[in-house]
Amino acid sequence: MLEILDLQDVTVRRGSNEILSHVSWQVLAGERWVVMGSNGAGKTSLMQICSGFMHPTTGQAKILGYELGRTDVRELRTLVGISSAAVVALLPPEETVLDSILTSAYGISGRWRERYDQVDRDRAHALMSDWGLTNLSARRIGNLSEGERKRVQIARALMCDPELLILDEPAAGLDVGGREDLVARLAQLAGDENSPSLVLVTHHVEEIPPNFTHALLLKSGQVSARGHVSGVITSFLMSEAFGMALDVEYGDGRWHAQGKRPSRGRRAKG
Repeated sequence: MLEILDLQDVTVRRGSNEILSHVSWQVLAGERWVVMGSNGAGKTSLMQICSGFMHPTTGQAKILGYELGRTDVRELRTLVGISSAAVVALLPPEETVLDSILTSAYGISGRWRERYDQVDRDRAHALMSDWGLTNLSARRIGNLSEGERKRVQIARALMCDPELLILDEPAAGLDVGGREDLVARLAQLAGDENSPSLVLVTHHVEEIPPNFTHALLLKSGQVSARGHVSGVITSFLMSEAFGMALDVEYGDGRWHAQGKRPSRGRRAKG
């Protein structure tokens, strides 16, 4: 099966600080991964490597067969869709929803003098329909709600028909209704066999959509656990990764976690 990501003994150093330490990880075509870990665990740096925006200090990183350091990353980046707060911050607030999605076909943000074929416009309209944005096509990005902007990010990331889609905390900042709407849409995306391979970064197990197949846990820049989601998102492994006692449960297709309550000891008789 085709390897989408192949990281071997990847380390990232900044001065004397190791942000990632000897990380090895493979993602195969068709897999849907969730990446979790506490703040500072190395998730952002790992995603920067997986999208070709950062090279490892040591070790080998291949994305869709292209080895970082030995390939033109500009070509590689057209094959990887990224949805993140950093990307949406680059979009001009006066840009319309339709134009914000269309410009991704050229890998740019902000309309200039480029021209688009009808096939590009058709794809943009189809993505707006898929992500509930059709009625917002003429709305300016700066006037959207947080949930609407999140959906624009993902539609834009899918515009170039990527082979890998990275979703960096897509539910951050959403209220419960916005989160549940997004999780349902991501579950549908993950369940479509024609969708690209997916990597979702989140802090909360409640945001793991159905149809995600694998999980990677990071702790202090190292892989704490990896494998099938049901074998990784467990009370024991999550407690190890987050450094606190957690109860993790699964029911009705969703995960739930809460801190363990300390047990009350028996009162001494006297």
